[in-house]
Amino acid sequence: MHVQVTPTRPSQIAALGGRKYSDKAYLDFCEANRDLRVERTTDGRVVGMPPAGLESDDRNAEVVKQLRNWSQKDGRGRVNGPTAQFFLPDGSALSPDAAWTSNERLKRASVEEKRRFPYLCPEFVIEVMSPPDQVSQARVKMERWVANGAQLAWLIDADRQTVYIYQPNRQVETRKGILKLAGKGPVKGFVLQLRTIWEGLK
Repeated sequence: MHVQVTPTRPSQIAALGGRKYSDKAYLDFCEANRDLRVERTTDGRVVGMPPAGLESDDRNAEVVKQLRNWSQKDGRGRVNGPTAQFFLPDGSALSPDAAWTSNERLKRASVEEKRRFPYLCPEFVIEVMSPPDQVSQARVKMERWVANGAQLAWLIDADRQTVYIYQPNRQVETRKGILKLAGKGPVKGFVLQLRTIWEGLK
């Protein structure tokens, strides 16, 4: 569950508050608080992101590995993990668990943006739920990715062996108990092998 946070000065945060952050103020805050995992809401408020547990992080690393391996062979784009963040058109700043962005879209970002938070949305996003996550909250984030320009987004609920598939102007698809999932659209040719993800650290 997200916990709202507000800094009292650049190097400190308090548990609650309502300050709204411009792009520059938010970047400065993140620079001053590198150990924090935060995102920004559409209205400019900073929210804290709890760290993933060991099993969730292992599952996430597997997703990033598979996507990066495919992307390096494919050559049409680049892959980022959960430490990257994007300024989205609706004013939010979000970090994906895994994302693929085409070289064409990356060219729109300046060198400085690429070194910090670019003003763009990846074409493909994967989010891996942690046990404390609520499906309703996770779905809101997926809908935000798609509303801001993602052409395909997968929400993985590994404990229930379920994947929710999001695309613009289409109903959410639910796939349960599958062992692999093929990408389409921007990541046609990518196939995510799910057996290891379902197994976790058992």
